[in-house]
Amino acid sequence: MSLQAGLSFEQAPPFALPLRFFLTAPLFLLAAAGLIVWAPEALASRWAPQALALTHALTLGFLAMVMLGALLQMLPVVAGESLPAARRVAWISHVSLVLGTLALMTGFLMAEPAAFGIAILLLGGGFAVFLAAASISLARAVAGVTVNGIRLAVLSLAVTLLLGLALALLRAGWWFPPAIETAIAAHAAFGLLGWVLLLVIGVAWQVVPMFQITPPYPPRLARWLAAALFALLLLHAAALLFFPAAVPIVDAALAGAILAFAVATLRLQSRRRRKLADVTLDYWRLGMASLLACVVVWLAAQFWPAWADSDAYPLLLGVLFLGGFAVSVVCGMLYKIVPFLAWFHLQAQLQAKAGSIPTMKEMIAERRMRGQFRLHLAACVLLAGAVLWPQLAIAAGSVLALSALLLWVNLLSAVRRFSGYGGRFS
Repeated sequence: MSLQAGLSFEQAPPFALPLRFFLTAPLFLLAAAGLIVWAPEALASRWAPQALALTHALTLGFLAMVMLGALLQMLPVVAGESLPAARRVAWISHVSLVLGTLALMTGFLMAEPAAFGIAILLLGGGFAVFLAAASISLARAVAGVTVNGIRLAVLSLAVTLLLGLALALLRAGWWFPPAIETAIAAHAAFGLLGWVLLLVIGVAWQVVPMFQITPPYPPRLARWLAAALFALLLLHAAALLFFPAAVPIVDAALAGAILAFAVATLRLQSRRRRKLADVTLDYWRLGMASLLACVVVWLAAQFWPAWADSDAYPLLLGVLFLGGFAVSVVCGMLYKIVPFLAWFHLQAQLQAKAGSIPTMKEMIAERRMRGQFRLHLAACVLLAGAVLWPQLAIAAGSVLALSALLLWVNLLSAVRRFSGYGGRFS
């Protein structure tokens, strides 16, 4: 199935709707990099206020920003259902996510209860609007492996949001929820392995074979992996509350599910039918290699108690998962989605003949994408090193800042080409 065949111009939302999310996200990645340079202690302890602000700049400001924009565009494609009131939903969720993330970061950095209160209202309201609209769209959609994966990811986002709001209420001094440590662990698990990983998995069933010209994923894996991963997250939360001795067993099963997805993706990519160089493929390979590294780091903690009890262990897992896997895959998606949308809307609006408008590959220069990938790879290596050697933190943050800035400039170049050929954004 091709993306062109699955999407008509009448179904597609205006280019401006997802684009506002895609162009905002690199600025939060830049802010996260600046935070590392300004406060290198953000990479010293996961409980440091700077580390918490950094984590949410990445998860909300960058990852969620791109993922909400992608869902605005993808739901008409893979589910055949646009979000109801898409323009209003996009505006409300975008503004709320921007301001709410800034308020939350301020709350962590300044220990200001009022900032947490503002974040609760903005993020709670913005996500609630988006989740309600997405739920209506997904409820009407025809079931399939991608739709089912997105459904579970959206459900995980709802769980993550509820737990996050409870923890923010604690920070604001408005409520003291029970089982706080369990709530923190479940918030992280559903946010990272549920919302982020499940959405990547659901999207991968569609975009890896389509854009990377690979064979399809094994049907049994595509049918069961997302549901198994979500069930394991529920078991993980229950084990934390009622059966702590069972947590390592559930964790091992989660690691196995992650391993299965990463290995299957790498195997498919090794069998791609078109062997031309593709920077987006390199981003995905880096992401899958980082997932494998996460499993190795987790395994080391099972056999080395001193490593498991160190501050470096959770920080390295976070760097590998957020920076190495999630940011890498999302960058790879952006370099496919934005050029495709620029070409698609330009062709549809102008009814252009072949050769009269830039192709997808011409929207962003390959050498610029390749340069940004190298900066991102260097930033990932330096960030992982900074967990063990703190003196690398400022260099890591500086390289990450350059990578984020070049990502933003590259995406803007596609937008300028679109506009220069007479494209309309709305």
